[in-house]
Formats: sequence, structure tokens, C-alpha cells
Amino acid sequence: MTIKEYIQQLNATLQQGKATEHSYRPHLQGLLTALLPGHSTTNEPKRIACGAPDYIISARGSKLTVAFIEAKDIGDPDLDGRRANREQFDRYKEALENLIFTDYLDFHVYQGGEFVDSVRIGELKGGKIVHIKENEGKFMELVVGHIRIAQPQGIASAQQLAQIMAGKARLLAQTIDRILAGYELDEEAEESPLDALSEETNVPIVDQFKAFRHVLIHDLSPNAFADLYAQTITYGLFAARINDSTGDQFTRQNAATLIPQSNPFLRQVFQTIATFDLDPRYAWIVDDLATTFNYVDTQAVMHDETHDPIIHFYEDFLTAYDPDLRKTKGVWYTPQSVVSFIVRAVDEILIRDFGLAKGLADSSTATAPHHRVQILDPATGTGTFLAEVVRQIHTKFKSNKGAWQGYVEQHLLPRLYGFELLMAPYAIAHLNLESQLRNTGYTPPPDQTPRIRIYLTDALENEHPDTRNLFASWLSREANAANAIKRIAPVMVMLGNPPYNGASTNKSQWIMDLMQSYKTEPGGLRKLDERNPKWLNDDYVKFIRMGQHYIERNPEGGVLAFITPHGYLDNPTFRGMRWQLLRTFDTIYLLDLHGNARKRETTRDGGKDENVFDIMQGVSIGIFVSSGTKGKGMGCVFHHELLGTREDKFAYLDAGSLGSVPWQELQPRAPQYFFVPKDFELEEEYQASFAINELIPQSSVGIVTTKDAFLICDSPKQVERRIRDLIALPEEELRTKYGLTDTRDWSIARAKADVGQTLKPELIRPIGYRPFDTKFLYYTGTTNGIVARPRFENFFHLSHPQNLALICKLGHPKDASAPCFVSRNIIDFRSWSSPGTQGGDYAFPLYHLESTSALELSMSEATPSPHRLVPNLNPAELSKIEQALDEMVEPLQLFDYIYATLHSLTYRERYKEFLKIDFPRIPYPTDRKEYLRLVTLGGQLRALHLMENAQSWPLACTFPVEGDCAVEAIRWADGRVYINDTQHFEGVPKAVWELYIGGYQPAQKWLKDRKAKKGEPPRCLSFDDIEHYARIVHALGETIRLMAEIG
Repeated sequence: MTIKEYIQQLNATLQQGKATEHSYRPHLQGLLTALLPGHSTTNEPKRIACGAPDYIISARGSKLTVAFIEAKDIGDPDLDGRRANREQFDRYKEALENLIFTDYLDFHVYQGGEFVDSVRIGELKGGKIVHIKENEGKFMELVVGHIRIAQPQGIASAQQLAQIMAGKARLLAQTIDRILAGYELDEEAEESPLDALSEETNVPIVDQFKAFRHVLIHDLSPNAFADLYAQTITYGLFAARINDSTGDQFTRQNAATLIPQSNPFLRQVFQTIATFDLDPRYAWIVDDLATTFNYVDTQAVMHDETHDPIIHFYEDFLTAYDPDLRKTKGVWYTPQSVVSFIVRAVDEILIRDFGLAKGLADSSTATAPHHRVQILDPATGTGTFLAEVVRQIHTKFKSNKGAWQGYVEQHLLPRLYGFELLMAPYAIAHLNLESQLRNTGYTPPPDQTPRIRIYLTDALENEHPDTRNLFASWLSREANAANAIKRIAPVMVMLGNPPYNGASTNKSQWIMDLMQSYKTEPGGLRKLDERNPKWLNDDYVKFIRMGQHYIERNPEGGVLAFITPHGYLDNPTFRGMRWQLLRTFDTIYLLDLHGNARKRETTRDGGKDENVFDIMQGVSIGIFVSSGTKGKGMGCVFHHELLGTREDKFAYLDAGSLGSVPWQELQPRAPQYFFVPKDFELEEEYQASFAINELIPQSSVGIVTTKDAFLICDSPKQVERRIRDLIALPEEELRTKYGLTDTRDWSIARAKADVGQTLKPELIRPIGYRPFDTKFLYYTGTTNGIVARPRFENFFHLSHPQNLALICKLGHPKDASAPCFVSRNIIDFRSWSSPGTQGGDYAFPLYHLESTSALELSMSEATPSPHRLVPNLNPAELSKIEQALDEMVEPLQLFDYIYATLHSLTYRERYKEFLKIDFPRIPYPTDRKEYLRLVTLGGQLRALHLMENAQSWPLACTFPVEGDCAVEAIRWADGRVYINDTQHFEGVPKAVWELYIGGYQPAQKWLKDRKAKKGEPPRCLSFDDIEHYARIVHALGETIRLMAEIG
């Protein structure tokens, strides 16, 4: 077929009058077949329906895929992929190397995601297609020539390889998700795993999904399953390619033979999902992956990896594939220095405390046939900890190498266990252990290779009844083997790096039942008195509780050794957990590695303190030892901390041992049982004061919108525009325009229903969003309406313009800031404290409104009369204060006394340990002169922080240089705050620049929040913005002066 004949065929189809884009497909296939005799052009409708491009072009000899073509209807106006086709085109460009978009006449060629050129060989005129003959040469060169020489992209770095793999993995996951969406997967309709699996669909991917959900991962969603498969296939092929030393052409078929025989389950899974008899609707992506790996010199690309690339590269891949998934699953590679220290410490404890001369290498049996020292990593990831156990045990055989082979098979592999929930790291862990054993000189027997006992299972689920005779017997056998360990294995050592995730999705009944003991007050008799104990639901806490359970059930005791976030050491919410650990374990060693970026931790001399991971929250090593014979008393706690650079911490861990650490023995005491050193010498004095939450009974945390980017606005006008859009626009248009998604607490439908059909300007309210940064929102007060958690029962009191609220929190961890702020408005959950600190900001209104409806009040009176306000003060506490002062107390004066006291540098230093634990307590005023002095100074501070009469403030801060006022690069230098290369604010002392109000530095934070996000044009400060910043500088400077005067 010639191009002229092709145009004629298109014309003939066009003239029939009912043509669609599908009608023209055979014509283009015929043209490409004629012009590319060395290639095959495939067009499969079923595959296309699940997200594949319309045409896949492969070389006839090698059968390797070389190019893809996506065809749209003739005259499609978006071949650039900027409007209707954008999502699909971007998905293909990210994943496919050689790609052509066409409407059958106009051909746009892309390579490596980048536009190369386009050519048009016909155009519509008067209802007919006119051949553009002069463009034939360019078509042959650009389109046909491009396909003829097309090869997979050359890859020059590990980072580039990770990006390419991630793009193809995302396409694979999306395709599998689409396939599953076409089938009935209603979990509630399935009465039991056996019933569900007995109804096979004859669609392997669907049956495999059901098998995984019912046998292994019981809350698995289709989307999560698609992720699981995509990661496993992509990374499994990569691992196979790394291990391929045959020199043969690499394909998905021969990849299966490269999976080690030490895990028959993994071989079966990989052969099923990635090699033989694949569903053609996604097999083309797997083939394209194999083609990519076939043309990559992986050894050269990974040459800069100093450790095993299969293991370390997984973190890079997952970051590129889905950084949110990496965060959700807590996938962080544990540094070797940390791993080695923990394993050495456990070995030392087994030798010293348990009398086992060989430590981790002990091969004795407690009760036949069980080995005494059974070792489990319950979140094994890529197997780093288990590999280190093997390495350290092997060092004990330097003079006994001849016994190593038999020892591995009889006394090592039978007692070494791992659990892993994610299939890709599960596969890597097997390869890692196989590699580590090979490196020790171990050679598995060819006839019967011992199984490496790492299992695909959820460690936080209890064992389930053994499943038999199911269609996926290999999957069932894996579950049964994991069940046996959960049920009866007398684990003596549990170690590892469990996932960290505050928004945990691991909520199986078994672990949640175990967690109840941590959600009680010390003593275990009363429920934990916390308004929101959500921090106890972090995954790492659940793993500690699970580890405690395993050690408790072993009559000989054991050792639990984890590296986890360090929040549980001193956060008040964890007091019940600390008490339970003290009751269970004889000895607890806590090596706090710090590195909490959210707390901005520093060394004692103010130097840099770094985390051993690339994460925000600080971490600690916890080693919990149980003898199995502990009485009812409390265990001993030993503490040490490391502050400094990451390299310094690694060097300390590399050189040290458990015995060389200069431990400080703690004496944890009721009611908090802190696992860090505390000075409570002044406790009796502090407790004699009155508590804010006891004086001001009505309070709540700040509001949570869950949609700040949409609902929190810079001006009432912006609120009005967005609410009008919410009322007028369809849901899908709102999702596209504002990037909105539905969640448990917020949906577009509920927001629309809450707002109704009419915008009410009186519901546009100011909100104290950050210090000195007032924003606006639409506030109806309806829970799970336009605002997810509006806390109406508290904030309707602040609808009165003369009311105000003290802002503080349950435990203020920041010594550098006063533990309070003030607002006349609704406040955000994080209006004053920075993200990462536990618990939200509480607003304590000074007054109550007599009215039962703030909305009724705000709509009926522009300025409510003062008689509507009544003090929100506990009469009993107020009476004690008045008795101490021997006179009546006016509410606002008392507020100002409290505000001044909380800003006192002397007070904050004296009671700093107590201020970190609970709501602040204030000394009773006994000296009238001192009381009135503090009232005066506190009133001045309050007025500054509310920016009252700010128009009349004398402002020393200026903005002297002309320009566009674009906020681009913010920095302080010699009293100047630059917002771009040339413009700056003059007269900003360093103390003002660095001053903290709560968790923020307002002189920095306010400007940073006005810096454009990546890809957006810079924001330019207005006249009002410039004036407001100068007032912030004034307010902060005066705050420093007044705090010094308060003393």
C-alpha cells in the first residue's frame, strides 16, 4: 500500500458517514505493514480498552517492541495533549520511549517523552481528505524512518533508570486497575475465602486478586493490588536482569529461571504474574520492560552503588514510582551502622544475660524440635537485618569453616524468620539472603535447596485457620507457613526497623485488641484520659506491642530490638505504653539518636543535629530485655543520647557496643513514666498553681478543613468566588479546576449540600491561620460539611468581636517560644504550633455567648451588645485566685496576667519540663503590685499580638528599593530581609528574624508562605503586604522587649 492508496481508503470510509476513530484503524495498520516489512503492527481491541496504545510495533526477528502509536479521530484538535487528551498522553509519554500520536493525517513523534517533530500527509477540505503529496518524503523520514531505527532509550545513570522503571510501573498499575474495574469484586458479597475462591472467573488476574485478598492481605483493594503487581513485576525483572550472567537475550520468559530456588513460592508467583501465559491486556507492558532491561548495561549503570544494588536501588525506585506510597508503607533503608549496632547489641545480651556463650549463633534446642534462639524480623523489608545476622554469625566460624555448610542447613535457616507485606521488598529480601549466604561460602545442595523462611504476610494480623485445597495452593502454603510461626514459634529475638506511619491503615482486630493495653492509664485499670490518642495508632507503636506479645509468650523471655521514632520516649500520650513496657521487661536500653527536624533539634553548643534517615521525625534505638521470670516490679531503664551530624552518629555506632555506651539509669515515676531524663525537683511547687484548662473549661482544638488549598483564602472576595464555583460548577469540573478529591471527612457532594444554592456573605469569617497571618473561609459550622471539623461548639463564642481566646496546647515542646498566643478569630489546628508536634492548638475563649446560635447572632446583629458575653471561667478556680489576691478579679485583667506570666523568661526556664507535658499551670497571684504590673505588660503583649491599633504604630522597618516586589529568594543579611536579588526590608534585627512564636518564626514564615510554588509565577507584595510585614517586625521587636521587662 502506498500513502496515496492509504488516503483513498480513509476517504472511502469517511464518505460512509458513520466513521469513528476505530473505523480507520485497519487502514493505518495496512500502511505500516506495507512500509515496514521488517516489523509487525498489532492492533488488539481488548488490550486497547484497558489502556494500551492503539498500535504496538515490534521487530519481526527479535519480537522486541520498538514503538507505539495512539490514534484519535480524524480532525482531533488536541494532538498536542494539552486539553482532553492530556492525562492519557502524559501517561504514555512518561512510560513509553518511542511514541507517535496521530489523527491518521497528522503524526506527532515523541522520543523519551520529548516532542521530536510532526508531519501532516492529508487535510480535511469540504468534507473530503486531500492528500499532501509534498510531505510524503518527510513522513517516510520522520515516521517510518524513526520506527525502523527505534531502539530502547540509552540509560546513563541509576536515577534515570529509576525514573524509566517508575513510569512503566505506573502504566502497568493503571492498566491492571482498569482490568479489575471491569469485574465484580464486591468483598461484602463473599461469605468466606473458600466460597469466594470457589467461583473462579477464568480471568487469572481477577482470581489472583481474590486469592491474595482472602489468603494473605485481607483488606487489599484493587488499586493496592495493582500497585503490588506492578512493583513486583518491574522490580523482579530488574533483579533478574542484575543476576543475569548468561549473556543471552533477556526476556520475561527467561527471567523466571533467574529467581533462586530457595523460595519456591516466589518462583511460582513470578512465573504466574510476570512470565508465562500473561493476560495480553498488560503483557505488552511487561515485554516493553524486558526490552528496556535487555538494552541496559545494568552493571555499568549501577557501578556507583557501593552496596548491593538490588537492595539499595529499591528505595530510589519506590521514591520515583510513588513517594506517597513509600511514606505510607514506611519504606526507609536502614543504615548499615544502625543495623550492625543493633545486631551486635542483641548478641551481647544473649551472651551476658541469657548465658548463651555463642549468642546469636546458639544452636541449642529448648524443647525439641524448636531451637532456643529463634529470630524474627517482622517487617523485614529487603532483608537488611537478617542478612546482618547471617554475617555476624558467620564471623564466629572463622576457625570452624568446615562446619558452616551443615550449620546453615540444620541450625541457621530453620530458626531465621522474616515477615513482609510488600511483595517487591519480599522478593528482594530472598535475593539478599541468598546473596549473603553465597558470600559466606555456603552452597545450597542442588537436589534440595533449603527454604529461606521469609514469608509474605501481615505481621500485625494473627494467624488464620489453615487454608487447603484452594485453587491457589502455592499462595495458601505461604500463608500456612507464616501462620505456623505466628501460632507456635517461641521467638526469642525480634529485631528490625518497623514502618513509621501516623495515619496507620493496619487495623486488624487482633492488633487493635492488643493495643488496648497501651490505651489505659498507668496501672492498666482506667481508659487513657486523652481527647485524641491517635499517636498511639502509629504503625511503629503497633509493632512494639506485637513484639512485646511475642516475647511475653516465650517462657524463657527474649529480646526486642527496634529502631523507631522517638516520640514514645517522652510524649505524655504514651504514658500507658511506657508503664506496660516497664511491667513486662526487666531491662530497657534507649539510645536516642534524635535528628528531629520538626523540633529543630541542635547539639548542646547549638551545632547541627542530623537524622540517620532522610525523614523529619527523630529516631531512637530501643532494646527491651525480658528474662521470662520477671516479678511484678518495674524494669530498669538505661538512657543515652547522640546529637550531631549523621557521620558522627554512624562513627559512634560503628565503634561502640552495648557495653561501651555510658548509660544513664533513669527512675521513671508516675504519672508519666518518662523514658528520658527529667528534673522534677520543682513538681510540688508547680502543681500548687492553677491549670489553664481547669480555669477555662470550654475549649477545643482548632478547625480542620482537610482542604486548605481550596477553602483557606487570602481575602473575602476569593472566598466568595470559590463558593460561587462550588454552587454552580458540576463535581467533575470542580475536581479538575481545584484538584479536589473526596475523603472520609469531606466530599464535594456534602460541601455542596452544606452551602446550598445561595452564598451568604455573613458566613465568610476570618481565621487565625498562622501567627500574624489572618486568612478567610466560609464557615457554616456543620461537621463534615464545607469544613470537615469546624468545632462549632467552641468557635461560635468567638463570633462576638469583643471576645478573645488564649491559644495553647497539651504539652509545648519548644523552649524557644512562649507556650501561648492569642486570637479573636476561629483558629486552625496548626495556627500556632508547627506540623509534626503532637496534638493541635487549643483555643480557650475568655467569654461565653448567651446566644445558642452564633449564626443567628451574626446574622441578626452586626455588633452584638456586650451583655451577651459571660465569663468562661470556672467559679471555683476563680474564687481561689480572688482569695489569693484578696480582691475581685476582672476577666480581661486575669487574661493579661496569665499572658504575661506565660511570656516570662524566668517562668519558662523554671518550669520548662512541666510545660512540655500538659496545659500550662499559672502561679496564684499574691502580690497586688506585681499582679498589676504583669497585667499591664500582658495587656501590651496581647494588643501587639492581636495587632490592635496597628495603624498608629511607629514603624522602623522600611522597604527602600523600587522593583516589582516579587517574592523569589528570601534571606536575612545584616539587618536586611531580601525578597529577591535587589529588594529588601531594612531594619530587621537578627533576634526578630529568628524569634519563635509557637512553632513558627513569623518574620520568616510570613514571607515563605508568599513565595510561589514550583511552576507558578512569583507573587508580588502589595502596598498593604509591605505595611503588614513592617508591623510584624515591630510586634516581634516589642515582644522581645516586653518579655525582658516581664523578667
